Amino acid sequence: MEGQGKGMPPKITTELLRQLRQAMKNSKYITEPIQAYIVPSGDAHQSEYIAPCDCRREFISGFTGSAGTAIITEKHAAIWTDGRYFLQAAQQIDKNWTLMKMGLKETPSQEDWLLSVLPEGSKVGVDPWIIPADQWKHMSKALTSAGHSLVPVQENLIDPFWTDRSARPSSPLIVLGLNYTGMTWQDKITSLRTKMADRKITWFVITALDEIAWLFNLRGADIEYNPVFFAYAIIGRSSIRLFINGDCMADPAVKEHLQLNSSSKPEFKVQVLPYESILTELQGVCGGLGPKEKVWISDKASFALTEAIPKIHRSLTPSTPICLAKAVKNATEIEGMRRAHIKDAVALCELFAWLDKEVPKGTVTEISSADKAEELRRQQKDFVDLSFPTISAVGPNGAIIHYSPLPETNRTLSLNELYLIDSGAQFKDGTTDVTRTVHFGTPTAYEKECFTYVLKGHIAVSAAVFPNGTKGHLLDSFARSALWESGLDYLHGTGHGVGCFLNVHEGPCGISYKTFADEPLEAGMIVSDEPGFYEDGSFGIRIENVVLVVPAKPKYNYRNRGSLTFEPLTLVPIQVKMMNTDMLTQKERDWVDEYHKQCREVVGAELERQGRHAALQWLIRETQPIA
Repeated sequence: MEGQGKGMPPKITTELLRQLRQAMKNSKYITEPIQAYIVPSGDAHQSEYIAPCDCRREFISGFTGSAGTAIITEKHAAIWTDGRYFLQAAQQIDKNWTLMKMGLKETPSQEDWLLSVLPEGSKVGVDPWIIPADQWKHMSKALTSAGHSLVPVQENLIDPFWTDRSARPSSPLIVLGLNYTGMTWQDKITSLRTKMADRKITWFVITALDEIAWLFNLRGADIEYNPVFFAYAIIGRSSIRLFINGDCMADPAVKEHLQLNSSSKPEFKVQVLPYESILTELQGVCGGLGPKEKVWISDKASFALTEAIPKIHRSLTPSTPICLAKAVKNATEIEGMRRAHIKDAVALCELFAWLDKEVPKGTVTEISSADKAEELRRQQKDFVDLSFPTISAVGPNGAIIHYSPLPETNRTLSLNELYLIDSGAQFKDGTTDVTRTVHFGTPTAYEKECFTYVLKGHIAVSAAVFPNGTKGHLLDSFARSALWESGLDYLHGTGHGVGCFLNVHEGPCGISYKTFADEPLEAGMIVSDEPGFYEDGSFGIRIENVVLVVPAKPKYNYRNRGSLTFEPLTLVPIQVKMMNTDMLTQKERDWVDEYHKQCREVVGAELERQGRHAALQWLIRETQPIA
């Protein structure tokens, strides 16, 4: 198989597929046989990163990427994934599977593929808890118009033969004080109820884990890298129901935080119910609705919960009011994010100073470098966890966009290959995500040229000034312009929203050509700026900062609209050795020099304070003005 190299052999899935196909006909699980079964990659909360017990698509196919859908029919098995994962998926799936490369012209959609392989009048099954309502609607329409039907299969068909499936985690909760959140949970509920009243909404069902964590100023550890916990919530005009497994709530600090034992105002009384009882409770709420009453729910919530709300009472929203409120950080959260990024920069300056010393000895590997980065981050105050698995990639591995080193693929860092490291941390005061691409020897002219196109794109976004109300996807081509001019490009979005001690990827804003449904950027939002370029089989380049949307003051103010720009929160030097400085305009050189001056002053002061002198020397060397 192409690109297999010395990687792991793919998982053999013949027996698993046989068992699944039997379950598709077994009356123990289904009322009548189904001809196809869809296995999405999410969980019941449509999370991007999921707990091991929810990794059903990975279990059945062997493909471990964060995004993808498997569909199994009586004779075929196919898996759809996006450009970040083409190489990885090709390496991980066996000959039972067909890889469907989303976004390429010749790739059929899931619906079109099903229509081409199904016998007429087929039933296609899916677990209604795992498929988002908007996807259900789309798929159901396509199938129905061709004489097939999409049917909910209440019992997941993979679980019965997944014998070593782990239990759902239920870790202790962390209470976040006002010094981290800037706003009490009671005030957040009040503000939410105001928005409900404005829209004449009686009930709001919250299904996204990060929205629940944010609303209640709580964090958990149920999903690796994401400080969230398994829960649902239903907020009424004067009631609060939280569905969560009791073990998480054992800590007296959590009980006190939610005022479970004190006589709080009735409208802030939190009723704690079992996680599993969400459907029955929601059905109960809907049973008592008056004719004009509405229930608010995300259009990405599971089909199972959405369907429980009768259509006339259902109010679907692409971005919930919490999603929007959470995206616009308050002054306390912004201050926390600044602190987190300074601590992160300290750890990375130490890492790069260490690499400069160790790489020439030939002893550092992708894995040991990633481990060192984690060890250095752990030394910083309020460190909780990494924010995603570190992408530590040498040479050709760098071209695998979401590569994570394994013992079988682990390469040694050297003086003649590019090294890309994309890593981040969860600190109690903020979440970080940063990518740097460096060379420890002498880069080739082509590597420098490509790096400089990527840098130009990074600067074009970072320095962009744009009117209030602009959507992020409009800025995506700013990042690509220099690459496009030379006939180059990259197959991922340019930026994503970043949570505050929450998910490293969050909506509803971002910078990507793949969506036009993003919400307009506004001051206080935090996104990443991460163009790249990947030469399959040779190298990968990406330069990523996390940036804050701030007001800009250009010369004029057309129609009083106001303007915005970005301020970098990430303060880690960008390797000047990798730049072909002749290709940079004066404005771009000034941007680099100004950025490096800020790194030197802000991070330098913190390195000094922490007595990390080798890293400080490295920082001073790497932030000299461009000659």
